Amino acid sequence: MGETRYSGRTGPETITGTLLQPFLCFYPENFFEKTVFGGIVSEKEDGAMDFVHEKAGEVPVAGEFDVIVAGSGPAGVSAALRAARAGARTLLLEQGGCLGGMWTAGLLGWIHDHSGKSGLVAQLKRELLRRGEAEEPPCSPAFAFEPEAMKLLLEELCLEAGVAIRLYTMAVDVLWNASGGIDCLLTESKSGREAWKAQIFIDATGDGDIAALAGASFEQGEPGTGKLQPMSLIAMLAGVRPEEIRPYVNGWTRRAEAVANLRELLTANGAPPTYHDASLFHLSGELFLLMASHQYQVSGTSAADLTAATIEARRAIHAQVAALRRSGPPWDRIRLVSTAERIGVRETRRAAGLYTVTAQDLAEGRRHADAVCHVTFGIDIHALMPGTGRGTVGPKMEFHPYDIPLRALISRDIPNLLLAGRCISGDFYAHASYRGTGNCVPLGEAAGTLAALAVREKTAPARIPFSVFEAAGTLHRV
Repeated sequence: MGETRYSGRTGPETITGTLLQPFLCFYPENFFEKTVFGGIVSEKEDGAMDFVHEKAGEVPVAGEFDVIVAGSGPAGVSAALRAARAGARTLLLEQGGCLGGMWTAGLLGWIHDHSGKSGLVAQLKRELLRRGEAEEPPCSPAFAFEPEAMKLLLEELCLEAGVAIRLYTMAVDVLWNASGGIDCLLTESKSGREAWKAQIFIDATGDGDIAALAGASFEQGEPGTGKLQPMSLIAMLAGVRPEEIRPYVNGWTRRAEAVANLRELLTANGAPPTYHDASLFHLSGELFLLMASHQYQVSGTSAADLTAATIEARRAIHAQVAALRRSGPPWDRIRLVSTAERIGVRETRRAAGLYTVTAQDLAEGRRHADAVCHVTFGIDIHALMPGTGRGTVGPKMEFHPYDIPLRALISRDIPNLLLAGRCISGDFYAHASYRGTGNCVPLGEAAGTLAALAVREKTAPARIPFSVFEAAGTLHRV
């Protein structure tokens, strides 16, 4: 399969000993081992997993489309918009209750690597600024916006373009067509098990879920170790004016100074951050976003790991806000408005494509004739283990702005599957650069354009000449 399998914690004893220790007193002895981590629900001493047999039955076809996009984060919503605007009947599937993914459910209210991007990135910036729901911080290259405003705007754009939206729906399996491609996605929701047919499918799940369900090859984790980047839960705070706490606000004060000041303040008041570069970002008015903790070596493809990490991260946020309030005026007025519904997962699967973006691409600043996105954001690898500082990059690694070619978005194994966002074909180091949402958008737009062209030409995406794609006008070159 070409997979570097997750090789972090594998047993409940490690997870419960770190993430959930403060809560164990509230549960019966061995509760987590028997019901959460021990083979899902197995209590067998040998650790063997129990199985049940499902009743076979027919699954209703809920809809037939030209293009189906799974996942409505920045890449997915961009892919759906581009495909629909190009005339393809498009369905956008989302397991949560809103569009936008980490932008909205994850409270990631800023866009990195947005400068020079045209297409949807530019459209979103213009409209959010016009509505007074965004700002460009004076000391930061990021673009900040209010997540709630982004939810509404994305829904409006999708409905206007004719995108069919289905929320609260998760893809759980695929069925095959006679040509060896995907015939339909099977989903689960309040409506039960349903089938959705299409000619072209786009995996914009971030985690490469559709590629994995289809049996495609993928990799994950650091080469040699399989270690994954940590997760972070973001919180929204309010109650103070940005000018009152300017030295602590990333974007109002230069990053290095702001994060050092915030780390010192939290530590002095009894809640040291587990994220070395703990950051406070201003959104608008008296609204801020806080990212100050890391959850290490948890798998984004494990519901048990995600649950434990989210619980621990939320506990840490409440402790950090209490620490800020203890520091006295003006911090004594700050309050926690919300924690994100979705924890921030930096990496999971990287599906195999016709081209794999590598560290060498970044070192050489490689350009491609079939480029669809130009990346200027550096290699952002957060510390893989606690207590190891800011993070790491590979030995003697260099970075120069580089291109992502269209080939990296075309599945190597599944003829009618495209990849968009952070699950495209790349290695560990390249992924740490292109995963920023400002790059996920043009990657999604490219996938949506190619999907619509493949439908129009009644052929596989890999057979579309790049000259035809180029004429569709979706390139983001510098």
